Amino acid sequence: MLFFKKYTVLLLALAVFAGCKQKKKPSLSGDDPVEITDFVEFFEPVKIPYQFSDTSLRKKEKDSLLISYKNFSLFIPDSVLGKVYGKGVKPKLYALGKAVVPKAETYLFVKTVANDKRAVFILCLDKDNKFIASMTALRPDQSAATAQSVTFDKRYTITKTVTRKNADGNLSEGKDVYVLNADAKNFMLIMTDALDEKVTELINPIDTLPRKHKLSADYGNGKMNLVSIRDGRKADRLSFFVHFEKPDGSCSGELKGEAFFKSANTAQYRENGDPCILTFTFTSTSVSLKEENCGSRRGLNCSFDGSFGRRKWVKPAAPKTSKDSPPKKPVKK
Repeated sequence: MLFFKKYTVLLLALAVFAGCKQKKKPSLSGDDPVEITDFVEFFEPVKIPYQFSDTSLRKKEKDSLLISYKNFSLFIPDSVLGKVYGKGVKPKLYALGKAVVPKAETYLFVKTVANDKRAVFILCLDKDNKFIASMTALRPDQSAATAQSVTFDKRYTITKTVTRKNADGNLSEGKDVYVLNADAKNFMLIMTDALDEKVTELINPIDTLPRKHKLSADYGNGKMNLVSIRDGRKADRLSFFVHFEKPDGSCSGELKGEAFFKSANTAQYRENGDPCILTFTFTSTSVSLKEENCGSRRGLNCSFDGSFGRRKWVKPAAPKTSKDSPPKKPVKK
């Protein structure tokens, strides 16, 4: 009898153990609310150093990695996604993985997709799984000459690398290194290695946009310093692309987006969740730029501030057709 009781207890213990082993993670793709522990557990651990690139953003992710916007917003502020997608946009969210610092922070890697926009965010939670900070780790540009990658290493630093193929066939490389500043609740740029001065041609990604507005033009004060202004999607805004480099290659900066008119000759770039503010002041012959908190878009020892002269636009000549050719004189016989 005693043997039978012991045998029964053993069977029950094995059954409970088997049930625990078969317990599945909760799904985060639906609208049923989950706990923060379920949210963090949903992310699989990654092997450090962990790297991802702009080419991986084109890869289609498994539906099993989906996180619903409702569950995501339970624990992460809306302003995080607003940095890239703007207010009200709900991109698809995929859990790429996580890295846990023992008895400290947890880093979550999230891929986001909405129409033609894609980005990877790094989210940081404290040891109690409370949100600390986020950063847009990877957001592809529109240049065919550049390739981007991000590495999260064993020191918990984040290195963003840009490789550029120059017109002469050589490659240039630039790096920005970030680390979490838990007290300030942000990711801090601690080192930058700007792209060198091998590039001989600057590609303007918005060059083909309409330029009917009186302020739409290219402004600059050198071959590698460009403020390109084009018509906005609506009458109250303009599209812009800014790129500048110091002659010695020690510092550079770049920013592309939309600015809203504050007056007839003043426009301002300001996005929810982005600390960078850039003000454009126009005259008939120039544009002046004034920045606030744009350190993540440029090197440490330079700024977007400056004045740029308006460049004369030469309208491309229309290709000749047979109608443009002078009529041939009849040949006398």
